[in-house]
Amino acid sequence: MASSLLSRSPLARRRAESSRIAPDLRRVAAFLPRSPVTERSYRRIRAASALLERRVPDGVEVTTLGGVRVRLHTPPGPRAIPGPAVLWIHGGGYVIGNPAQDDAWCRRLVRNHGALVAAVDYRLAPDSPYPAPIDDCHAALVALAERGDVDPDAIAIAGASAGGGLAAGLAIAARDRGRVSPCFQGLVYPMVDDRTALRTDIDETGFRLWGNRSNAFGWRSYLARRAGVRGGGRRRRAGPRRRPRGATPRLDRGGNARPVPRREPRVRRAAPCRRRGGGRRGRAGAFHAFDGVAPRSASARGFLGSFDRALAHRLAG
Repeated sequence: MASSLLSRSPLARRRAESSRIAPDLRRVAAFLPRSPVTERSYRRIRAASALLERRVPDGVEVTTLGGVRVRLHTPPGPRAIPGPAVLWIHGGGYVIGNPAQDDAWCRRLVRNHGALVAAVDYRLAPDSPYPAPIDDCHAALVALAERGDVDPDAIAIAGASAGGGLAAGLAIAARDRGRVSPCFQGLVYPMVDDRTALRTDIDETGFRLWGNRSNAFGWRSYLARRAGVRGGGRRRRAGPRRRPRGATPRLDRGGNARPVPRREPRVRRAAPCRRRGGGRRGRAGAFHAFDGVAPRSASARGFLGSFDRALAHRLAG
């Protein structure tokens, strides 16, 4: 009886939650909500995050590519020859966020890879559901490839959370439209399968910042319909986990404390692209967006290091 009561106590529940999270992330996790993004809260979160856009650091230019607003992070000094570039797509469950939130990510890509980084300010759902966000990303990608200082054979596409889902969908769109052939896609804890929103068997004790309540709202907003409904044709870009044949050089990185398919997928490629290769790697005990809230943790440093190694390999050809 005592054991049963203890198992229901708040202290026991906190201990159970803590055991699911990596030790170096537990302290910050104690202060984070599980599912903060809802139909009631998303507009307030948008308004608060918009304050980030007021600051434009050195080396960053707010401009447009293909008629789409971007934050352009440039390497120091002029380029003698065209060099690599990354199209970065921010996260936010398809309903919140802006490219300014990932300034640190983008500047790190500039420093470590000498790449020109364009962070896309795509339209957000539910105001602009699929395919508007992918269309924005594709327009920016085409314009990025047409720049004189960019090597069109060394363009990577990458993003986190919803940005990872959009990167996977963008790889399919780029293949279908035939204008640009990215060399690599980096999917960071990506939203790629709307069917996860239908699951009722998920243990969310280790979740932070993105639970299945937020997941369901994000997918419903992006698809403009109930999640999990089968869609064909161009809809495969919206939920790229339901992918066509083909191979993409892709690194899929993320933690294990988040909504994922019932079984870990054995197929490692989400969408067709020019070169083969890639892989799927997880970070045990890492919750959604852990690298953003604990960037100096061992978990984040290991995660960022593996991402950089994979990206460097592909940009080098």
